[in-house]
Amino acid sequence: MTFGKSNLDFYQMVKYSLDSYFVLQDHQVIYVNQAGFDLLGLKYPEQIIGVTFHRFLHPDYHESFNRRLEMVVKGKATELSEKRMIRTDGELIDVEVMAAPYILDNQILAQVIVRNISARKLTERRLHNLEKLSSIGQMAAGIAHEVRNPLTAVKGFLQLLEREVSHSYLPIIVEELDNAIKTLNNLLQVSKPDLNNEPDVSINLCSELESLIFLFQEKLYKVTVYKHFQDTDKEIRGKKNLILKAFFNLIKNAIEAIDGKGEIIVEHYYKNGMIHIKIKDTGTGIPAEKIRLLGTPFFTTKEDGVGMGLTQVFTTIHEHGGHIHVESEERKGTVFHIQLPV
Repeated sequence: MTFGKSNLDFYQMVKYSLDSYFVLQDHQVIYVNQAGFDLLGLKYPEQIIGVTFHRFLHPDYHESFNRRLEMVVKGKATELSEKRMIRTDGELIDVEVMAAPYILDNQILAQVIVRNISARKLTERRLHNLEKLSSIGQMAAGIAHEVRNPLTAVKGFLQLLEREVSHSYLPIIVEELDNAIKTLNNLLQVSKPDLNNEPDVSINLCSELESLIFLFQEKLYKVTVYKHFQDTDKEIRGKKNLILKAFFNLIKNAIEAIDGKGEIIVEHYYKNGMIHIKIKDTGTGIPAEKIRLLGTPFFTTKEDGVGMGLTQVFTTIHEHGGHIHVESEERKGTVFHIQLPV
């Protein structure tokens, strides 16, 4: 069966629709409008016509989508549901999907209406993360302030005691107190990143990433770094020192995650008004249940870490209107995908 301009009413209705329309026969796509081509990044009809719709649907949603198609074949429309689809370039996009029956040549086909909600979901995640970081930051800042003051007082009295009593333990105690106070100061800085009142400037991330990677040259004897930089003329605006510190922490974490030899891939490209930075390592990976905790003060997957590095990263990126997505698999590695507005 072929589907096309023979049904002019339907064709004219959906051809220029902003929503993506797909018509399926036995799970295979027999029609897609221009919005559908744009949604999936398609260029030629043969990339999708005659191809099963599941090819463009994330595997997590195959079973639920099959159930909905069964309803359509029985003549029932389905309610809107959120799913994820896969573009031809591999990018995952959040979508809302509704399916309804469409009768053509006395056969019930499935018309699938898809709306891209990636921007909305990104905004929702960004607001959620900002609220979480704000509430955690306020609490952490209060605790840090209350704890730092007595520790500073103890350090002062210890220094006075050193003038009167000589003991090998006293310098060690003072040093450890310094470390504790330094950690608390870092927490206060992360909780209130605008304390340094740094002005916004134009930043070429390609150039800055090159410089940051160079700082780790002495540690790269066992790690190979691959750089895939596109759109190198694009710049962002922001607080340069905070941005550089965030990417320094990410590169440092990627190197430290690799036990023995390994690889790090750093990507830079521009898409949809955003600069995308991907930092991928072949390290130990992060357990799935711990990914959602990344960025929380004092949470760390390192044995000797204090959990402040990623807190600074998440806080800085979100304060600059950006977004971070983390994918990881144990013993295979981790990908940090950062998006920052141009």
